[in-house]
Amino acid sequence: MSNQAPTHGNSTNQAHEDRSVAAIARDERISATEAAMECFSQYAREKPEVVTLWAFGIGFVLGWKLKPW
Repeated sequence: MSNQAPTHGNSTNQAHEDRSVAAIARDERISATEAAMECFSQYAREKPEVVTLWAFGIGFVLGWKLKPW
């Protein structure tokens, strides 16, 4: 007889840990995204003309490059 523990219990625990790590990573990405959006919103309130010009410039370049003809 061997002294090895059954592997099906370990794989279940490993799958649970993987899901937990994935959930934590997802929550960290969401909180980082929320923090970035809050920072951007604050910047947009302080300097609306800069944000407007950047948005116009990006829209102009995208429209120019993505035109259908």
